[in-house]
Amino acid sequence: MNVLGVIPVCNHAAAIRAVAQGVLDQGLPLLVVDEGSDDGSLERLAGLELRSLRLEPNGGKGQALLRAAALAGQWGYDAILTLDADGRHDPADARLLLEAAAGVWPAILVGTRRMGPGKAPRASRFGRSFSSFWVRLECGQSLADTQSGFRLYPVPFLLSWSFRSRGCGFEVEVLVRGVWAGLPLLAVPVSVLHSAGSARVSRSHLVKDNLSLVWLHVHLLVRALAPWPHRRMVARPRGGGLRELLREHSSPFELAAAVGIGIFLGALPIMPFGLPVTVYVNRKLHLNQLAGVAAGNLWVVPLAPFLCIQAGHLMRYGQLLSQFNRVTLLGQIHHRAWEWLLGSLVLGPLLGLAGALVTYLVARAYRGSGTA
Repeated sequence: MNVLGVIPVCNHAAAIRAVAQGVLDQGLPLLVVDEGSDDGSLERLAGLELRSLRLEPNGGKGQALLRAAALAGQWGYDAILTLDADGRHDPADARLLLEAAAGVWPAILVGTRRMGPGKAPRASRFGRSFSSFWVRLECGQSLADTQSGFRLYPVPFLLSWSFRSRGCGFEVEVLVRGVWAGLPLLAVPVSVLHSAGSARVSRSHLVKDNLSLVWLHVHLLVRALAPWPHRRMVARPRGGGLRELLREHSSPFELAAAVGIGIFLGALPIMPFGLPVTVYVNRKLHLNQLAGVAAGNLWVVPLAPFLCIQAGHLMRYGQLLSQFNRVTLLGQIHHRAWEWLLGSLVLGPLLGLAGALVTYLVARAYRGSGTA
């Protein structure tokens, strides 16, 4: 593997020279991409044997990494190893990613930061958990730290795939699309430094960036549910058999999510398509198909239609439906169908959440008892 080190920098003049020197000490050629710094970050690198590129205006970290990949491809490199310029990554850990990649290449490797309880701000811990939840839902891959900038990427993947995001969402999107492309996604534990000059420089715009991330996840989730296959870079072995189906995606969270979705879909007036729709949605979201199907079918007949029609009738007329005869059920079937739909959109999510919560608590207790 021919690897180019890449450091995107934006106003990290205090730390950039030490980070760059650390990468060079690992024997890696280095490219520093300046995303429009106004603090003289590039000037701090005078005398070091490296290449630099300045981008103006600042197009975001994703744009910087894609430009770096394009140059790496032109120069004959197979991979880029990226790390942040704030001094919180230890460049010596680069060997850990390179060693881990040796037997699985091509792959995407992420340096998972070792941060124990209480060592990271609450907002940061929430951001990591929130991002990991969506990545797991969109591609079925669990990763503890989806926001780490310490990574090893295959250059051909970055150059041949399309990415919507160029800003803060790029590093999440590239993980999801990498898994869709069949690339292994590996987490490699790395250290976190808190040295002088490593203070984080925030370039985020809270509302704008969060809205951008929400829109990105909506797009990825819709694409994950789409029926056409993903483009592949690496063929993936297929699992199979009932035993594999029973075991897959069986964590408490995944079982709870499958049950919640199964109950919600079971409440909708989509019979006789409820079963295939439930299988399809749970498969696309990488959830336990059997748990979703079981929850949906146990709930559907006759409980779901009755409760949802009553709820819909109450919303339309302010009272429950009291007469059940040929006229009200068959002669007014269009009214009952409309009421069923209305009721399912209200009761379905509530009952789905309740079922998911109960499933999660039971599964956690079952796992914790040691009987699993």
